[in-house]
Amino acid sequence: MPSFDIVSEVDWQEVKNAADQANREISTRFDFKGSNARVEDSDPNLTLTGDDAFKIGQMMEILHMKLVKRGVDLGSLDKGEVRDSGAQATQIVTVRQGIDTDLARKIVKLIKNKKMKVQAAIQGDQVRVTGKKRDDLQQVMAMLKEENTELPLQYTNFRD
Repeated sequence: MPSFDIVSEVDWQEVKNAADQANREISTRFDFKGSNARVEDSDPNLTLTGDDAFKIGQMMEILHMKLVKRGVDLGSLDKGEVRDSGAQATQIVTVRQGIDTDLARKIVKLIKNKKMKVQAAIQGDQVRVTGKKRDDLQQVMAMLKEENTELPLQYTNFRD
């Protein structure tokens, strides 16, 4: 039986490269001259450190530009609040990966409500969809692309 997996993954190496490129651009820009602005990456988080909230906003724009160039979907970023302690400001941006159980249930419910001839099952942080025909699976992919989910979805492991 044909099947495929619905996942939400981010290539962490591309995120690291984008953070490195953002740091290089920040170090060469005139408006950041003499400031201690930087982007640090630790596996699920990116930490932006700057002089004030305005500089954090500028750094976020640079980071977004670099992530888009590297093919990382900005929908997978969960931005925290900017904490300003007077001397410096920080913002923690979480890079979300995997489909949490609430979103997985929502996806399964969407598929069942459309009354398509497929089965959807939650398997950890992904959803497996199986059906008798390849066309049915392609209809599910098209339907999910039209829906507005809070995470970017990828379709992997397509088997006949």
